[in-house]
Amino acid sequence: MSYQQLSERFQQLHHYRHLLSIAGWDQATMMPAKGNDARANAIAELSGLCHRISTASEVYDWLNAAEQETLTHEQQANLREIKRQLTHAQALPESLVLAQSKAGAKCEHAWRQQRIDNDWAGFAKNLKEVVQLSREEASLRAEQTGLSRYDALMDLYEPGMRSAEVDRVFGDLRQWLPDLIQQVQTQQKSQVITQPQGPFSIEQQKQLGQYAMQLLGFDFDAGRLDVSSHPFCGGVPEDVRLTTRYNTDSFAESLMGVIHETGHARYEQNLPKNWLGQPVAEARSMGIHESQSLFFEMQIARSRSFLSHLAPEISRIFGAQAAFDPENLYQLYTRVEPGLIRVDADEVTYPAHVMLRYEIEQALIEGQIEVEHIPDLWQANMQRYLGLNTAGNYKDGCMQDIHWTDGSFGYFPSYTLGAMYAAQWFHCIQQQLPQVENQIAQGDLGQISQWLNQHIWQQASFLTTPELVQQASGEALNPSYFRQHLENRYLHNLR
Repeated sequence: MSYQQLSERFQQLHHYRHLLSIAGWDQATMMPAKGNDARANAIAELSGLCHRISTASEVYDWLNAAEQETLTHEQQANLREIKRQLTHAQALPESLVLAQSKAGAKCEHAWRQQRIDNDWAGFAKNLKEVVQLSREEASLRAEQTGLSRYDALMDLYEPGMRSAEVDRVFGDLRQWLPDLIQQVQTQQKSQVITQPQGPFSIEQQKQLGQYAMQLLGFDFDAGRLDVSSHPFCGGVPEDVRLTTRYNTDSFAESLMGVIHETGHARYEQNLPKNWLGQPVAEARSMGIHESQSLFFEMQIARSRSFLSHLAPEISRIFGAQAAFDPENLYQLYTRVEPGLIRVDADEVTYPAHVMLRYEIEQALIEGQIEVEHIPDLWQANMQRYLGLNTAGNYKDGCMQDIHWTDGSFGYFPSYTLGAMYAAQWFHCIQQQLPQVENQIAQGDLGQISQWLNQHIWQQASFLTTPELVQQASGEALNPSYFRQHLENRYLHNLR
């Protein structure tokens, strides 16, 4: 009986969070600028209501009673996830939840124009408030969990992951990644790449993006594609919202951005339908979520096989060009060039962007640095990792991401963890499906989808992350597959 009451309460929360997600999507895509204050207040009010409902005294009475009831294995897993969410919710007072929602909405909305204007001073003023509130949150969560402040935030996105493990993985990356970047750049110097000649209309790019989404299995009856300042995937499994951004001088970025977000969307659309509304039916972690987007973008879409299949459609939409030869497209999409913008980075230099942000946000939350220190640290780390200069260029430096505007500290490690998981998944698929490259070249992704559905999507949060990885791949997270993938593709010219 108590377990049933808990289930009903979380079903109610699911419906409210549905509204929150769509209001947030509209805020980023369709809402007129003057609507932001009213929208921020509405979102904050609904966020506060969700927090109040989830921390009501009867909920904890139900939880204590449910732990004594006889439950199925699936119900026990759901109760574990319910308890985890309630523990996180209980750590914060409603006043802080409301304050964070309003401060985040204010910071993110102003950031859109401040980034265009390269206005660090204006952005920093809003960010200081967000950081102050995030530090309060981190302290409360640390007190509740016994973790460090940063780990307590990272646990929201990566349950069970600790900075000690991230440091170990990133420490290994730092040992071999700089040399790999240099080797690949040296090897690619002899390549002659024909650049596509634009302009490429937004309507044509939309057409290509939707073709790729359809090829990758996106259900257009349960989602849509729109435009935002920063690409994202939001909504709920029943109604997934994707966004991208367009540049008429180049279609490459929008195409891969759409494919990346489609990976997220396929995960959401294929979570177990009979458990929707319950915590156990939610994605396991952001690292697992990123493994799906990076699996689609990096493992599949940048492969020779996929690009050979896509080339005729690119020529059909934009008109024939020598640049659309499949091998030229492959060289274009696997070109390694250190750049300032994370979302446009190639997969070899991308981890450097993540490590840079991880180091800064960890120090920021732990109180070792302040907001005013960020630009200099960003410049120093960008120089150290990628040999690039961002001095005075805030819009392409420390103001380029949306994550810190709403206090999403602890999120960035998920990107590189996701890349490592994605390489591990594809290694398993290659072992089990020897003809997978031929299938990709033919545009047949059916068996790949079946593998992901069985081992990742339908598992949702029934398993812990280590259990999921072990069951799917037969071993724990093994970063060596990521290194092997990069070396095979970029040094040995495979895939």
